Amino acid sequence: MSSSAEQPAEGVGSLFFELAGDLRLSMLARLNEKDYRLSQLASELDATMQEAHRNMTRLIESGLVSKGREGELVLTAYGKTVVSLVPSYDFLYKNREFFADHSLGDLPVKFVQRIGAFRGCEMVHGVMAILQRWKNLYGESQQFIKEIMAQVPLDLIETVSERVDKGVKFSYIFASNAVVPKGRTQLLQKVGWRNFINKGMVERRMLPDVRVMTIFNEKQGCVMFPNQKGEPDLNVMFYGETPEFLEWCSDFFDHQWRLAGPFDEGKLKREV
Repeated sequence: MSSSAEQPAEGVGSLFFELAGDLRLSMLARLNEKDYRLSQLASELDATMQEAHRNMTRLIESGLVSKGREGELVLTAYGKTVVSLVPSYDFLYKNREFFADHSLGDLPVKFVQRIGAFRGCEMVHGVMAILQRWKNLYGESQQFIKEIMAQVPLDLIETVSERVDKGVKFSYIFASNAVVPKGRTQLLQKVGWRNFINKGMVERRMLPDVRVMTIFNEKQGCVMFPNQKGEPDLNVMFYGETPEFLEWCSDFFDHQWRLAGPFDEGKLKREV
């Protein structure tokens, strides 16, 4: 039953009510790209003029849309701001099953508020598929590789060192409770890791705990969120290449880098 009595008269509930219609959301998304005439908008969205007029009237009355001098429909500044927040809800809604048994860990609120940057991401499943993406990401890096890791992938040290040898800067943050696989020390000696550090081509820091992992370069990136126990889940990750997503990864890395302390090899746990 659709009764106007059910519509909240004020507060944020009234805004969500206006955003509840698919047609109104589609209208706002189109108007975010350019201005439209109502007939043009109705045609593109396959709506009748009656439907389009009724829904547009509501958007205008709610202050999200206004009419320009020539009668064209224009998003107001308020409307543009509201539309910019929709991707966050869209991402969370589409991935509600994932977040039924995963969390955002200790992610600061300012990064949660920008979670819409993940909207264009692909979800990659399975450890082998994920490791292959990491290997591709390392191998295709031209300028830099940055990462925040809770585990040390031994198989990829040589891939990374080959890129560093070619001038790619590598910056990483490890969890101090990360488990180090057997053979890591010998492999690092073999590839001349200490020399890379001395030259400033490799820089590293350490956090007591890592719950949200990320690896990214100048063109692609990935993020792994923790399960309900707070441990990063290496069976599923979000992979993206959009500027918004890469900026999110970069800002998150910089935030964690500022919080991190000096790298202490002695704190890492050795695999028995």
